[in-house]
Amino acid sequence: MNQRNKSFPKDFLWGGAIAANQTEGAYLEDGKGLSIVDLMPNGLLADLKEDSTDLNLYHEGIGFYHHYKEDIAMFAEMGFKAFRTSIAWSRIFPKGDEQSPNEKGLEFYDNVFDELLKYGIEPVVTISHFETPWHLVKEYGGWKNRKMIDFYMRYCETIFNRYKDKVKYWMGFNEINNIYTGPTAAGAILIEEHENRLQAIYQASHNCFVASALATKLCHEIIPGSQMGAMLALSALYPNTCHPNDVFETYEVRRRALFFGDVLLRGTYPSYIYRIWDEHDVHIKMEEKDLELIKQYPSDYLGFSYYRSTTHKAGTRILGHTGGIAGTPNPYLEATPWGWQIDSKGLRYVCNELYDRYQKPLFIVENGMGTNDEFENGEINDDYRIDYVIAHIKELKEAVVDGVELMGYTYWGPIDIVSAGTGELKKRYGFIYVDRDNEGKGTLKRTRKKSFNWYKKVIETNGEDLA
Repeated sequence: MNQRNKSFPKDFLWGGAIAANQTEGAYLEDGKGLSIVDLMPNGLLADLKEDSTDLNLYHEGIGFYHHYKEDIAMFAEMGFKAFRTSIAWSRIFPKGDEQSPNEKGLEFYDNVFDELLKYGIEPVVTISHFETPWHLVKEYGGWKNRKMIDFYMRYCETIFNRYKDKVKYWMGFNEINNIYTGPTAAGAILIEEHENRLQAIYQASHNCFVASALATKLCHEIIPGSQMGAMLALSALYPNTCHPNDVFETYEVRRRALFFGDVLLRGTYPSYIYRIWDEHDVHIKMEEKDLELIKQYPSDYLGFSYYRSTTHKAGTRILGHTGGIAGTPNPYLEATPWGWQIDSKGLRYVCNELYDRYQKPLFIVENGMGTNDEFENGEINDDYRIDYVIAHIKELKEAVVDGVELMGYTYWGPIDIVSAGTGELKKRYGFIYVDRDNEGKGTLKRTRKKSFNWYKKVIETNGEDLA
């Protein structure tokens, strides 16, 4: 008889996840250069504004650059086993095309990783999390330009060698499939008014795929035993009705999101992509050994974000056909104040969908609830957040019983951060409250919410005590 796991593995990586651009601030300190986010004050789906005078909350974030010791101590108090963050590319190579890195930037991440390891917290590091140096976009056109592979590899070689004794878990590109909906943030590309949008998106994606394969190869060579993961945005997508047109078009939309996983984890271009390219006049420039590299060095695991589900009605566009943000409402689900429908069952559905497809370990590296938090008698009693996470962890446990191999769960935004989608701080995710508002005012004081001690108990019991 086959023995099935009925609880989370003993080495399950409980923790939290942030991104450098949403937390660090200090956007021009110690030699850091401008990144694309530094020019996107209204969120990562909005237009880039090079000369904008709008308030940009990303510039100061939540002051993690100066408060990281305090924050990591609080993560350790919760019992984190892992902490996912990103390295700001423009902090290491301010323009992106320099020959030598910025030592001050390297020292900062040395300090962050040392602080994590002091508490026994495993760093999980995203190499490129919407933080491409602006110079690489302006001067070279971002990932549409194959020269980006060389710049990225120089960056990877630098950080792999520097942190080889500190970081085991890596991810190449954050939510790379969001290049459909946010080509500037995810692909560091600006699409001209009369340009073939899909040509630009798929060419940039191909260059990222080659870079990912080369980075995986290099990571394994420099850091024996390391793991390089792909990272995708993969909230659930359902047909709006059982009409065959809704069902099949939903399948097609979902495949466009999973295309990135198919290439990065299976190591080959799927057959269905060629019809898409033919129908949209897409012609990818490849070099002779590109496909061989992609096949030889696939990603070791799949990290993904999961927040909600949407439904799709035939003929309804979902922001670039990824199945993530827009869509038709599901009458069976409640929603957050920002309109994200809450669907814990969808997490189990997606875990099974992905494991059936790839048979590689899955890592839920983003899942959380962004909402308003208000003080009452000096406390924030965020039972709604606790309820959200309880429901999702229960479904993850069911996925384990289903036979899905899970590496870990890092809650998105264990401390309040600047929203990626809207560029605001009012939309709060954290177990820790940060005193800063949408006008950039506040003391940056950190305060534990009710969910802080609750999550501590979850980790202590390896997900068994959810009450």
